Amino acid sequence: MTRPPSGRLIPVGSGPAHDLVLIRTFRAHAEDVWASVTEPARTARWFGSWEGDAAPGRTIKIQMAYEEQQPWMEARIEACEPPMRLAVSTIDDQGTWRLEILLSEVDGITELKFVHHLDSAEGAGDIGPGWEYYLDMLVASREGRSLPDFDSYYPSMKPHFEAQV
Repeated sequence: MTRPPSGRLIPVGSGPAHDLVLIRTFRAHAEDVWASVTEPARTARWFGSWEGDAAPGRTIKIQMAYEEQQPWMEARIEACEPPMRLAVSTIDDQGTWRLEILLSEVDGITELKFVHHLDSAEGAGDIGPGWEYYLDMLVASREGRSLPDFDSYYPSMKPHFEAQV
C-alpha cells in the first residue's frame, strides 16, 4: 500500500445515500490546482485528456488514460465555478456517478475536497481505492514524482471503506 487510505463515507439524510469524501492539500494557489483538474493537457497527466465544449449543461468526452484499453467516457458538466467548484456526472455500466471537486485556499495552501455522491454505500470498498489512486496520481503529477501503481491501492484499501458502511 502506498499510504494509509484517507477517504470517508458520510451518510446523507436517513436513506442509503452516502458521500465518499477524499481530501488532498497542495502548496499552490487555487487557480493552479483548478488548472490541474480542468485543463486537458494537465488532466492527461493523472486521469486522462478530454475534448469538447466545457460549459455547464454541456457534455465532454474523457479518455481514461490509466484504465485498461484507455476507454472514452462522457461527462456532463453540472456546475463550473472557477476556481472553486466543478460538478460532473457520468453514466456507465455501474449507473450514474455524480462527482464534485471543491477547492478552498488559505495563504497559498489549497485544499481539494473530492466528493462522489453515492446513491448507496454498496460498492464503496471497490470505488474508494480507485479515487485514492487517482487523487494520488494528481499529487504525483503536480510534484513531478513517479505515478503510483494501482495494485498498491486495491484490494489493500478495500477494508477501510467497507468498515465505514
